[in-house]
Amino acid sequence: MSIEADLRAEFDRWERTEDRWFNVLPYALLAISVLITLLQPLWRGLVHVPTVLGLSAAALLWLVWFHPLRAGRHPRLYFAGLMALAAGLVALAPWYGFLAFAGYPHAFHYLTGRWRYAGATATALISAVAFLGGVESIRADNLWWAWLAIGLISAVLSSAVFHVYDMAEHRNVKQKRALVELERALAENAALHAQLLVQAREAGVSDERQRMAREIHDTLAQSLAGILTQLQAAEKTLDDPPTLRGHLATATNLARESLTEARRSVHAVEPAVLAQARLPEAIGVVAQRWSAANDIAAVLTTTGDARPMHTDVEVALLRTAQEALANVAKHARATRVGLTLSYMEDLVTLDVRDDGVGFEPDGKRATGSAAGGFGLAGMRQRVQRLAGRLDIESEPGGGTAISATVPAIPAGGAV
Repeated sequence: MSIEADLRAEFDRWERTEDRWFNVLPYALLAISVLITLLQPLWRGLVHVPTVLGLSAAALLWLVWFHPLRAGRHPRLYFAGLMALAAGLVALAPWYGFLAFAGYPHAFHYLTGRWRYAGATATALISAVAFLGGVESIRADNLWWAWLAIGLISAVLSSAVFHVYDMAEHRNVKQKRALVELERALAENAALHAQLLVQAREAGVSDERQRMAREIHDTLAQSLAGILTQLQAAEKTLDDPPTLRGHLATATNLARESLTEARRSVHAVEPAVLAQARLPEAIGVVAQRWSAANDIAAVLTTTGDARPMHTDVEVALLRTAQEALANVAKHARATRVGLTLSYMEDLVTLDVRDDGVGFEPDGKRATGSAAGGFGLAGMRQRVQRLAGRLDIESEPGGGTAISATVPAIPAGGAV
C-alpha cells in the first residue's frame, strides 16, 4: 500500500472513531446526569423528580429527533434547543452540568464562525451555574459575580481551545485536499507513464524495423545484387571455364559474406569487417572487393589522426561507403571512384566521388533510386541519428560526390 493510501486510511479511521464518540457522548452524559441526580434525594431531597425526569425525557427526545443528519440541516435550532433544556435541568439539578458539557463539542461541530464562539460562551455560562451548585446556591449566597467571572473565564478558555481546534481542522482539510490532489497527480502520472511506455515500445519497434531495413538493404540487398551480377557474367562465359569459375567463386564468397552479415545484423553486432580491422582498413577492404567485383578503380585516402571511434560512428561511415559504392555500380557508369576518410578534432568525414554520369539531386530516377531513394535515405538516417549531416552534390554528366560528416565520438564514449 502506498504512503498516500496509508495516510488516507489513517484519516478515515480517526474520523470514524471521532464520529462514534461524538454520537454517543450526549446520551452518555444525559444518562450520567440522570443517575447521579436521582441519587441525590437519598441524602439531600432537594430535587423535584417529576420535573427533572420530564425535562430529561424531553432532552432525550430532542437528541433522538435531531439525529446527526437532521441536526446538520438545522444546526442553530438544534443547539439552541439542547442548551435551553440543559439550562433548565442545571437550574433544577446542578449535576446536569455533565449534559451541559456536551455543548462544547456540539457547538464546534454544528456551528460555524461567530456562532461557534457564541455557543461556547452559552455552554460556559450554563456550566458555571452547575459548578457553583445551581441557581438556588448562587441566589442564596449572592454569587452572581462569581458565576459571571467563572462563566467568562470558561468562555475565553473554550474559545481559545476552539480557535486551536479550528486551525487544526483547517489544516486537516488542507491535508485531505493535498492528498486528493496528490492521488490525482499520481493517477495522471501513472497514466502518462503507461502512455510513455507504449510510445517507447512503439518507437523501439519502429527503430528496430528501420535498423533491420537498413541492414537488409546494406547487406543482403547489395550482396544479392552482386551475386546476380556475377551469375549473369558467368552465364556469358560458359565457354571460358577459368573465367566462369572465377565468377562463380566470387558469387560464392559474396553469398557466404552475406549470410555472415545477415546473422550479425539480426543480433545487432558490428559488421565482420569492422570486427577484424580499424575503420580505414575496413573501408579499404570494402573498396578493394567492390573494385574487383565491378572492375572499377576505387582508391581510399585517409587524412588526419586515424583513431578508434564509437562503434555506431564506424558502422555509419562503413555503411555509407558500401551504399555509395553500390549506387556507383548500379547507376553511375563511372571509371574511377575516390574515397577520402578525414579525421578532424571534432568530426569525421567520408567523401565518395565518382566520375560517372551524375544525376539531378532534386529529381527522381526511373528506377526509383535517387536522392530520395531508400539507399540514400538510409544513409541520411544513419548519419542524422548521430547528429551528423549528409551532403550530395551531383549534376548530369558531372559525376557525384557524397559527403557524410559525423561527430568524432571516441570508442567507449556515449552516443
